Amino acid sequence: MTESRHKARLVILISGRGSNMRSIVEATRQGELEVEIAAVISNRPDAAGLEFAGHAGIDTQVLDHKQFDSRESFDNAMIDIIDSYQPDFVILAGFMRILTADFVTHYAGRLINIHPSLLPKFKGLHTHERAIEAGESEHGASVHFVTAELDDGPVILQAKVPVLADDNADTLAARVLEQEHLLYPAAIKKLISQQTE
Repeated sequence: MTESRHKARLVILISGRGSNMRSIVEATRQGELEVEIAAVISNRPDAAGLEFAGHAGIDTQVLDHKQFDSRESFDNAMIDIIDSYQPDFVILAGFMRILTADFVTHYAGRLINIHPSLLPKFKGLHTHERAIEAGESEHGASVHFVTAELDDGPVILQAKVPVLADDNADTLAARVLEQEHLLYPAAIKKLISQQTE
């Protein structure tokens, strides 16, 4: 059956510079990741990552959440745009919106996020400060399936970094981000290989 050679189609959602989106694009360019990036979509018209995606020849879309009177109406409009690309996976790469349960359910098992902590530790915001304050010896990032509960879905892959004695939130965040850029493409590759087994 020739269908098994179908490249997984990704739609990537961003809100800012999209550094994790860039790492996925670069991994694809270098042949490390065999996927088709169907579109990059942002909820912010000024997201710097849109320009990068456009220059890379990827279809870009903006859906400004400020134009919608409710989270539900925004998410429903987002679903319509995403589904028009028929993605195998929807990749959250710094997409700074809390998603409705209906959105999460619609993409159950196909919605992926990266979070800057070793989940289940430090869900939510300010993970680097919290890891230092808690006296952790290691910290890192997790790629996980998205469920209705924040930062709670099954973990696909993690990367760890040591917490150094002189670390502050910025130095720790910078080291974690370096690992994120390696981790996200690796996690997507793992996910795809599991699907084709």
